[in-house]
Amino acid sequence: MNERKLLRILGNKDVIALAFGAMIGWGWVVTTGLWITEAGSLGAILAFTIGGLLVVVVGLTYAELSSALPLAGGEHVYTYKAMGRRASFIATWAIILGYVSVVAFEAVALPTVFEYLIPEYSQGYLYTIAGWDVTATWAGVGILGSVLVAWINYRGIKLTTAITFILTLLILIAGLMLITGSTAGGNAQNMQPFFEKGIAGLLTVIIMTPFMFVGFDVIPQAAEEINLPQKKIGQLLIGSVILAVVWYVAVIFGVSRVLSPTEIGESNLVTADAMAKAFGDSQMMGNLLVLGGIGGILTSWIGFYVGGSRAIYALARAGMLPKSLGELHPKYNTPHRAILLIGVFSTIAPLLGRPALVWLVDAGGLGLVVAWLMVAISFIILRKKAPGMKRPFRLRGGTTIGWIAVFMSGGITILYMPGMPSALIWPYEWVIVGAWVILGIILYKFSIVKYGKAYSDEHMKKEIDRVA
Repeated sequence: MNERKLLRILGNKDVIALAFGAMIGWGWVVTTGLWITEAGSLGAILAFTIGGLLVVVVGLTYAELSSALPLAGGEHVYTYKAMGRRASFIATWAIILGYVSVVAFEAVALPTVFEYLIPEYSQGYLYTIAGWDVTATWAGVGILGSVLVAWINYRGIKLTTAITFILTLLILIAGLMLITGSTAGGNAQNMQPFFEKGIAGLLTVIIMTPFMFVGFDVIPQAAEEINLPQKKIGQLLIGSVILAVVWYVAVIFGVSRVLSPTEIGESNLVTADAMAKAFGDSQMMGNLLVLGGIGGILTSWIGFYVGGSRAIYALARAGMLPKSLGELHPKYNTPHRAILLIGVFSTIAPLLGRPALVWLVDAGGLGLVVAWLMVAISFIILRKKAPGMKRPFRLRGGTTIGWIAVFMSGGITILYMPGMPSALIWPYEWVIVGAWVILGIILYKFSIVKYGKAYSDEHMKKEIDRVA
């Protein structure tokens, strides 16, 4: 394996754009109406405030560890130092499932958005999967988008973050126009009822919120490419989460001021319809909002490519996956084979139809929260196991924050279990989880047998000592 290193070139705006863009995605365009319907306008705002604070707690554990151990792979490094090789692989393999599932779903979200901009563009029936008709034009848009995003990531982190920054500005412009228009053209009467379905409605939305903030963990994955003081990494991570909380609250406020509950119930794309109504039923303004939504799809898509490819790269360099996946491109210094591997999943995704990808995303959500849980546990262990470890972003309160993060992420993990509100669907989603676990065991065993435990441990010790 060559000794090339990832380029350390990311600055403040790059890091914020990468994390914020990954978190925002497309959800704010399509699900804002659901949040308001379930909890009421102020109920949804309160739910996102509470949910955001809970995610901040998890983010704080990441912030301390990412500033202390700024190495590619994030969770891979923290869990290794705290619990060893197997735990490291489990946590990282789990989060890779989450990243790959989001990347794949964005390849389906993009052609879905085009239906708002170009009604009935979906033509050329191919086949039906799980009740969903896959057409040539619909799948084609997703495949072309996938190839484009893979190419952007392949060409280097500098191009990736530059494009992400521009797209993030587009998202912010669209959002600010929505807020401005709703403030001027909306009214508080539309916001009633302020609360809907009582505590049950509030809890329903709170349960949804953690997954709207998935993406802050991309920062630890790219930590080795951040050219900033280590303490700044933790600060930017928390800052990006807070910015996302403000964003979601502002969007909920804007939509609820413009559209009445009846209009929200009848709308297929509430945020775009709110934008159009706020500016005198202007379809052009609605389309502008959708373009901001497309920007969100692309920033999320790009961000999770970065996260997923760096996680694969880190495991491969440690001899826990085939070493070829840890090679960097001789010109672009990107983990190009890891990117191409993710690109294969992303390009195939539109051919599977939307329902099948929902199963994958749900299964991936479990992977993400399992990784969060293991990072929180690692935070607690390292506070006791390595009290003298350099922590540029050190949390006050000892392990209290860590325990709160454990209970929060553990509680969300339980919600995926059978009989719970967000339980994975049997057999489809559990089969995906099971297949991913089996694939991970096979690849891990193969790699450890081929390269040896000693190689893996020696590599990890060398990497950790390099930044300790």
